[in-house]
Amino acid sequence: MTRKSFWIQTARRRHEGFTLVELLVSVTVLLIIVFVVGQLVTSAAAVARNGHKHISTDTQARTVFDRMALDFAQMLKRTDIDYYVKGITTYHHGNGHAWGHHGTTTQPINDQFAFFTQVLGYYASTSQSPISIVGYRVNQNTSTGYPAYLKLERLGRGLPWNGGDSNSNRPLVFLPVTIGSLWPWAINNNNTCGGNSGNNSCDPNGYYETIGPGVFRMEYYYVLKNGQATDYPWNTDAGHSSIAGIGLGDVEAIAVVIAVIDSTSRSLIDAAGSTSLFDLASDLADFADAHGRGIGQQNKYIGQLENEWKATLFGDSTLGYPGIINTGYTSNNTPVPKEAVKAIRVYSRTFDLKTLPTF
Repeated sequence: MTRKSFWIQTARRRHEGFTLVELLVSVTVLLIIVFVVGQLVTSAAAVARNGHKHISTDTQARTVFDRMALDFAQMLKRTDIDYYVKGITTYHHGNGHAWGHHGTTTQPINDQFAFFTQVLGYYASTSQSPISIVGYRVNQNTSTGYPAYLKLERLGRGLPWNGGDSNSNRPLVFLPVTIGSLWPWAINNNNTCGGNSGNNSCDPNGYYETIGPGVFRMEYYYVLKNGQATDYPWNTDAGHSSIAGIGLGDVEAIAVVIAVIDSTSRSLIDAAGSTSLFDLASDLADFADAHGRGIGQQNKYIGQLENEWKATLFGDSTLGYPGIINTGYTSNNTPVPKEAVKAIRVYSRTFDLKTLPTF
């Protein structure tokens, strides 16, 4: 081959392009890379969305529990004043206990409580004392458009030093006068008192304010000084059958359990049905209804209620629960979007009351 022929062939090779096979392989590889990157971006976005939802519910739960911690820490712990808390079967003071577990629109499904505390409350007067009434409830006013429906509210009503001119303007009172007899708005759960789109007849002055807009379910139980977890605040082993004369002296701590949902997921559930969220909340059992490990109401343990709520929402074969997240329906056959249920979180915190022992 001459030198001229060599350079001619070399120049031809330089002007040759890729073959069809090479182009197909390149395009295929490029498509695979684009697909993988797209999947990664989609997964990252989904994780980010779920993360933001969890941050929202975590923040709400922390805010609610921190507020409760301040109120419980300053609670007046006496045997001669009233506590609006739940008992069993009948109630020594009021009906703080809820029916729960497939409740109806005329039956409250959430627990509530009210007590005297040394945390300052709202009171428009220069004669305000350091004592106030604090209460917590999940509002169940079913009036159309009621903004606080199935949201956690807090009452912080200040009291005067002495003398008052109305039931809503009284100082600290002692037994046998009860919280419910003087301040009915402090104990009503808004399930039977009617009302309108604003305040209702059971809270005429708007003393309650929304503190947990994502909290749609609340239960609490007692941890006694003998180690038992009960739904009544006294020690039957010591012969006690009410809080009369002992106050909360048998109680070591109160454990509060809440179910929280973010605003977006709540909107999805509300769009699925007008009663979907209520029916879902009704499926989360009361403490008294939660499965025990003994006979009747005995041998309940700390954390049991929380585990049962999670089983109801997400399923637990050991307890025989398929989980709403798997079925997409409540026990009342109302539809609930599965993705919205995934965003619900269950939180609990135990508040030490530091009460004096009773004998």
